[in-house]
Amino acid sequence: MSTDDELLALRDLRVTIADRTIVSGLDLSVRAGRVTALVGESGSGKSMTALSTIGLQPRGAQVYGSATLDGAELVGRSAQEMRRLRSGRIGMIFQEPAQSLSPVMKVSRVFRDVLGVREGLRGRAPVEVRTRELLTSVGLPDSARTAASFPHELSGGELQRVVIALALSGDPSLLIADEPTTALDVTVQRGILDLLTRIVEERELGVLLITHDMGVVGEIADDVVVLRDGEVVESGTAKQVLAAPEAPYTQALLSAVPRLSESLERTDGPRAEDPGGTESDSAPPVVRVEGLSVEYYRRGGSHRALDDVGMEIRRGEIHGLVGESGSGKSTWGKALAGLVPAHARTFELEGVDPRGLRAAERRAVFERVGLVFQDPASSLNPRRSVGWSIGEPLQLAGGLSRTEIARRTRDALELVRLPASFVSRLPHELSGGQRQRVSIARALVHEPALLIADEPTSALDVTIQARVIEVLREAIEQTRFACVFISHDLAVVGSLVDQVTVLRQGRAVEQGAAREVLGSPQHEYTRALLESVPDPERRLRGGDGGAAA
Repeated sequence: MSTDDELLALRDLRVTIADRTIVSGLDLSVRAGRVTALVGESGSGKSMTALSTIGLQPRGAQVYGSATLDGAELVGRSAQEMRRLRSGRIGMIFQEPAQSLSPVMKVSRVFRDVLGVREGLRGRAPVEVRTRELLTSVGLPDSARTAASFPHELSGGELQRVVIALALSGDPSLLIADEPTTALDVTVQRGILDLLTRIVEERELGVLLITHDMGVVGEIADDVVVLRDGEVVESGTAKQVLAAPEAPYTQALLSAVPRLSESLERTDGPRAEDPGGTESDSAPPVVRVEGLSVEYYRRGGSHRALDDVGMEIRRGEIHGLVGESGSGKSTWGKALAGLVPAHARTFELEGVDPRGLRAAERRAVFERVGLVFQDPASSLNPRRSVGWSIGEPLQLAGGLSRTEIARRTRDALELVRLPASFVSRLPHELSGGQRQRVSIARALVHEPALLIADEPTSALDVTIQARVIEVLREAIEQTRFACVFISHDLAVVGSLVDQVTVLRQGRAVEQGAAREVLGSPQHEYTRALLESVPDPERRLRGGDGGAAA
């Protein structure tokens, strides 16, 4: 087929659940050899559109309108017919690769089952050959090791490539990729985007890319459809939509994408230099660490996760830790919170070395540290209200009345821009951004001296991400705690932090003021991270209107 052939066509597609309209009158085309991006925030109907197209809509959902694949109508087909289509013509890449694979099955077993259905392969030798062929085709050099591994033994990037290889089995003509790079490191994300581009060029298949990230759209998409609350607000070629967006919503999505060039234009220097900074400068740093090392011991040897690193942070300052998965970022945060055994020449929190203290005194020191985790859904009790979750640290500390705990809980909610009425809500009643703000409120309710935020925005939509960053920035300006911000996203780091440390394999390869490190990087690894940051205007500056055009 030529690149002008319409492979998938959605016309007036509508999806309803009970009396609620999820998708309303959507028109969309995917052509062979091209990438069509369906863009919007969480809840806009992107994933529901894709699932309904291929017959995987949830029970109770009703699908109307037309969806054709090579001219053949999909809407109204039986479940058996749709399974047959999905087994050959359509490949699906889901957002969470780990959830697409059984944790108790090796990759080879998964391929054996999938290849039996999608390609009719039987027998150990043919399946092994085809498995290694598919794994090699997606850039996994040691296909034998990958096939012999369980999912937990592979990195996030390796898992995503395995899922892409599975989707390519059966030689599909249409590939649906649902947020395939969300929460991946920038270098891993760059590798996945390059892989998808190569697959489109080599196989001439069509790709429906579902994403909230306009940076990803700018890197790979040929055509764009912007969805809001189930309705199309704008569509066109990527060059048209990115260069001259007409809808205010599209403009908002683009403006929410963090850009390093804009981030580094903000006033240089730590927040401790504004009024009130003189007093904090005379006090000891909140964090002073030198020669920090963490080593994990396991059967057959040991692994040094951190090797001779250090930092100094004062009140009102934000120190960013950046690097790929496995670089030691989260281990550093855990060491500062006293959650892993660590060795250091100097280790002080507010001028106190907790290592020589008795258990109660040591616990009191680390109670001055607040933690915000990457996944708020798993860090909040699903059966307890928001008010209970936020107030729990105060209850555990003791010494406060219920009235005082309730007051401080309301104050913490106000600090993160949530109404006091949220105290009675359960986590599942909140959006992803609201849950993350609740997690920040929980970490701030006991007025910590140090806040450790571990990838708090990596899985959020760019507009929600921008709001959470703004909330965090305002909270720091109001209460002037010190903050360690852990992230793989250098654009986000550049928009927030004062100082930055770039980690690679447990060692600090570069450290200093964010403006200097991110604006004029000296180490090749830092430069590689910066070059991998998705940029919605990169291809526009190069004059290219489409990845496969």
